[in-house]
Amino acid sequence: MNTTEISLFTMTPLGFIPDFKNATTVPFNETVCENWREIHHLVFHVANICFAIGLVIPTTLNLHMIFLRALLAIGCVLFIIWATFYRCALDIMIWNSVFLVVNFLHFIYLLYKRRPIKIEKEFSSLYKRMFEPLHVPPELFQRLTGQFSNIQTLKTGQAYAAEDKTSVDDRLSILLKGKMKVSYRGHFLHNIYPCAFIDSPEFRSTQMNRGEKFQVTITADDNCKFLCWSRERLTYFLESEPFLYEIFRYLIGKDITNKLYSLNDPTLNDKTSKKMDRQPSLCSQLSVMQMRNSMVSSSDSEDGLQQFLRGTSTASSLHRTSPYMRTSAKMKPIEESGEDDVFELPSTVKSEVQ
Repeated sequence: MNTTEISLFTMTPLGFIPDFKNATTVPFNETVCENWREIHHLVFHVANICFAIGLVIPTTLNLHMIFLRALLAIGCVLFIIWATFYRCALDIMIWNSVFLVVNFLHFIYLLYKRRPIKIEKEFSSLYKRMFEPLHVPPELFQRLTGQFSNIQTLKTGQAYAAEDKTSVDDRLSILLKGKMKVSYRGHFLHNIYPCAFIDSPEFRSTQMNRGEKFQVTITADDNCKFLCWSRERLTYFLESEPFLYEIFRYLIGKDITNKLYSLNDPTLNDKTSKKMDRQPSLCSQLSVMQMRNSMVSSSDSEDGLQQFLRGTSTASSLHRTSPYMRTSAKMKPIEESGEDDVFELPSTVKSEVQ
C-alpha cells in the first residue's frame, strides 16, 4: 500500500472538502479477469446439466422429489470426479462430498416412504371396498388399523349390544366376517354384512350427547369377526388427521343410509348392499336414529314399533299378524298418500299401463 492509499484512510479535519479532481485513482484489483481461461472438462458441464434438469422437474410429477434427489446426487458425484482428477481442488471435492451424503440420505428416505405397504389379509377386503376407492393411502390405513384397534370375535347367538343396557360411548366397530342381525324388542329390523359399520347410527347421534344406551339389540347370526376401535382414542386420532376425519364422516353417513334401505327391505343381502355402495346417498344420515328415537318416545312398545316400521314390508306383515297394533295417541300417523306420491308414476305412464 503506497502513501497515496494511506492518505485516503487518514482522519480529515471538520469542514475539510476533499479535492476529487486531483485525487489519484486506485488501481483495479488483481482478481478481475482480464483473460478468460479455457473451458472446463466435459464432466463439469454434465454435472451442471444434472443440476439444471433436477431443478426444472415439475412438482406435478408423482416422483419429482425422488428424481430431484437422484439428479443432485449424480451431479455431486460428477463434481467430485472433476475436482479430483481434472481440477485437483481439495475444497471442491470436500464440499461436494458433503452434498452427496445429504442428498443420498434424502433419496433413501424418500424410497423408504414409497415402499409398498402390505396390508394384512384380514383387512384387505375392507381396504379395497371402503377406503381404497376414496384414495386413502395404505400407510394411513395401516396406522388407523394398527395403533388403537383390535379384532374381536363373537359366536353365533352372542350379543354385541343389548338394548337399554349396553353403552354406546365405548367403541365403534366394522364387521369383517359373518353376519349380524338387529332387532328391537324381539322384532327383526335388518342384517349387518361384512365391511359395514355395526353401530354407526349410535356413533353419529351421540357425538354430542354421551351416556346413552343402545336402543336396539345386535346379535351374531354367524360366527363373526369385527374390527373394534376405542371411541375416545379414535376421536383424538381423527382430529389429528383432517383428511381421514372427512373420510369417516362420509363412510358413516353412507352406512346409515344403507341401514335405512335395509329397514325398507329386510331381505336385502350382501350382494345388493355392495351395489348400493356404488350409488349416491339419497336419504338423511340421521333418519335411522330418528326412527329409533321415535320408538323410544312411545310408551307402548308395539306403537313405537308400528311407527318405526311403517311403510316397510316388516310393518305390513306385523300389521296382519298382530290384531293389537294401533296408532299411538302421542305420535301423528304418517300419511300414506304423501309417501306414495314420491314414487307415483307420471300420468302418461299410468295411462299406458292401464
